[in-house]
Amino acid sequence: MATYAFGDIQGCYDELRRLLERLDFDPWHDKLWFAGDLVNRGPESLKVLRFVKSLGARAVTVLGNHDLHLLALATGRGGQRDKGHLAEVLAAPDRDELLDWLRRRPLLHHDARKGFSLIHAGLPPQWDLATALACAGEVEAVLRGPDYAELLVAMYGDTPRLWSPGLRGIERLRFIVNCFTRLRYCDRDGGLMLGEKAPLGRQSPLALPWFQVPGRATRAERILFGHWSTLGYRASDNVWALDSGCLWGGRLTAIRVRRKKPMVPVQLDCVGYAIPNGD
Repeated sequence: MATYAFGDIQGCYDELRRLLERLDFDPWHDKLWFAGDLVNRGPESLKVLRFVKSLGARAVTVLGNHDLHLLALATGRGGQRDKGHLAEVLAAPDRDELLDWLRRRPLLHHDARKGFSLIHAGLPPQWDLATALACAGEVEAVLRGPDYAELLVAMYGDTPRLWSPGLRGIERLRFIVNCFTRLRYCDRDGGLMLGEKAPLGRQSPLALPWFQVPGRATRAERILFGHWSTLGYRASDNVWALDSGCLWGGRLTAIRVRRKKPMVPVQLDCVGYAIPNGD
């Protein structure tokens, strides 16, 4: 049995199926991990959702910012706009079943046996793994509860910037959502710099990749993540970046998750469906 982890799919269904063929994926025995953003700017978000959902326990997917945006659009509240190809999902006869399944996905998946954690974007340097799991659980409980729409409307915004255990209410939940689904850079004090989206090496002098902030509490944890397409595939600092920009005409990346053996990326060149902006 093999476990393969993928970067952002974003509706690129054909590329996903082609890469699975290259991996000789066995749906009866292998498992797939997806680093969030199953949907949005690619042409076939509906097919991707249906396919991943059909895998049942053979697939693990964490929530990304575009997945949450789809859920927010579905509430019909908050004035958010569809900037991708989500109308087909919202008009599908099985939309409620798909969206209910999606909002019950985790923000963080931790496999103690393999020794890896899977997230979409990043973790603030103040959190250790136990804190990250607890914070993810707080948001997951709300998303799976009767008042989930309130969070989806109120989650947009860049504040608060700095973690404090004393955060309460929507400010606490928004901070957690922003870390797991939007984070790329922090300042040296661990404050979130959500407005900084420049490619690594061209960012503000004040900005550090979240995984390079000195004293990061999860530096001993092995973490897989997506979201950062301009970073491309990268394995350093005990993290593996898996979003290599398939949507933008880059590549779709998968790696076999192994506890001890080296993990070599398997990549598929992609056509591209949007103008690159790194999000």
